[in-house]
Amino acid sequence: IPNVKPSEEWELDCYSRPVMVNGKKLWEVLVTDSNGSFRLCETLPSNRVNSRELRRVIEDAIEQAEMKPNMVRFFRGAMFNMINIALSEVDVVAKPSRCTFALAQWLEERNRSIYPAMEGYRATMAGGSSRASFLDVRTPIKLPDALRGEKYAFVALPLAEFMEDGSIDVDNIGVGRLCPVDDTLPADSFVQGIVILTSRAVALASWIGGTELSGFCADLRKRTLVMDTDIENQYLMAKLNDLQREEAAAFEEGKDDLNGLHFVSVQEDDDSDPAGFWL
Repeated sequence: IPNVKPSEEWELDCYSRPVMVNGKKLWEVLVTDSNGSFRLCETLPSNRVNSRELRRVIEDAIEQAEMKPNMVRFFRGAMFNMINIALSEVDVVAKPSRCTFALAQWLEERNRSIYPAMEGYRATMAGGSSRASFLDVRTPIKLPDALRGEKYAFVALPLAEFMEDGSIDVDNIGVGRLCPVDDTLPADSFVQGIVILTSRAVALASWIGGTELSGFCADLRKRTLVMDTDIENQYLMAKLNDLQREEAAAFEEGKDDLNGLHFVSVQEDDDSDPAGFWL
């Protein structure tokens, strides 16, 4: 993809799609990097969905790549063993993670416009989220006291700040990370976020930086603010009072309006630069 800088961090998915071919499910391997600088899609016959075939696809992709990967992220817990085995003999770090934002954007495009146009498409196989919130029985892990924020605030920033020529870029986010921004989002919208204020900002930001942070969510029913990491871990960040619960409802609504886009900033006080900023 022209004008997009390649990245050493790749993203991978291997799974069946909502399409039947000769009576069998279509299986695809999708590979991209965290900047979306290239996209590789290879179909696998359903009787050859195994770690050996997957490793072949990955090694071929690395062979042809402009920039070789040092890390490959994958988000599907159901495919954990197969992907892990495939990557174990490739010279990369395998990282189970939901921080596969470029891949998620691509999958969304394929689910919206590619698969429905294919012969053999089955809308009933194109299920949404596999984990409805009311069925979610996970218990978030409590943060160690030494890492707990002293104050939390729900805030918003103009989307323009994250676009080209905006004021937020890799030079001022501390140990944080920015995901790609979908350029079809309304330019005048506001991105919802959470600021965590703590005198231990550097320690908290460093700890969060060591997790695969995929986002924050407010559980309005349980009145909790939760951090999602890795493939399925959750950390309890704060309990919400009545006012915060109202602000959290607006936070979740704003996230929905922008396909889940939101940010988290960890800083010592209102005036200090972030020790870590994640989009």
